[in-house]
Amino acid sequence: MANKLLNKDKIQLAFNRVLSLSTNMNIEITDSPKEIDDEKIISETRKYNLQFAKKDVKLMSLYMRDSGGEIIAGLTGKTFWNWLHVEYLWVHKSQRGNKLGSQLIAAAENEAINRGCTGSTLDTFSFQAPDFYQKLGYSVVGTLADYSGEHQRYYLAKDLTKHSS
Repeated sequence: MANKLLNKDKIQLAFNRVLSLSTNMNIEITDSPKEIDDEKIISETRKYNLQFAKKDVKLMSLYMRDSGGEIIAGLTGKTFWNWLHVEYLWVHKSQRGNKLGSQLIAAAENEAINRGCTGSTLDTFSFQAPDFYQKLGYSVVGTLADYSGEHQRYYLAKDLTKHSS
């Protein structure tokens, strides 16, 4: 019992030290951040990262349009540090099953290879398309459960040096 109290006292002392260091500071929590404040965090993080790798972020967007010029499918992402990161893939519900998503992924992977990428990464939810990506050669590298109490989030990756797009 004495050990438990001793450990609890040590934790309380450490906590008090942290509090005393931060009495002149505050934490602001907001759901409507100022763009300038977020840009400060992003730019400082990027500046730190540049110590370890060159800046080579390049956006990538692919669009499929119908004969009237309307977007019926698309993919957004970026390449950096030899990786493609697919952020969004969308296909209009009337076009699903027509292999547009597969074509967009293949085109993005080919462009990524042309940019010197050796891998691709993306994430998807259980109600979206984890099986679709696995059929395209992606492997699940991580999973988080209980999104909205019932869904899983899958993190997938693909070695572009071993797969043809």
